[in-house]
Amino acid sequence: QVQLVESGGGLVQAGGSLRLSCAVSGRTFSSFGMAWFRQAPGKEREFVAYISWNVITTDYADSVKGRFTISRDNAKNTVYLQMNSLKPEDTAVYSCAADTRRLRLGVPLVGEYDYWGQGTQVTVSS
Repeated sequence: QVQLVESGGGLVQAGGSLRLSCAVSGRTFSSFGMAWFRQAPGKEREFVAYISWNVITTDYADSVKGRFTISRDNAKNTVYLQMNSLKPEDTAVYSCAADTRRLRLGVPLVGEYDYWGQGTQVTVSS
């Protein structure tokens, strides 16, 4: 049983910052690759950032490089997404996802994540 719960979303003015958290329970968090996705109304789910279980691999969407940072604290079973210099186009529901395959060599495809959180709303006003 694995549960992912996001928090930290809210309404922020363009140029501001938010830090999202995703708390994981139920299994060994340290063995999970973790990612953040986002989905705006009427749009497909979009990859945002990924961090491997051993923190060797990180990956970011081009649209957020230099502005967002993914990190994890295995002792707290939590993954974070620090979002700086937010833009209105960052407005979306942000969800975290877990890949339980420890031997994953690269960044998982969206269909390879085993668990998803409910999401947290991020709204960036102009």
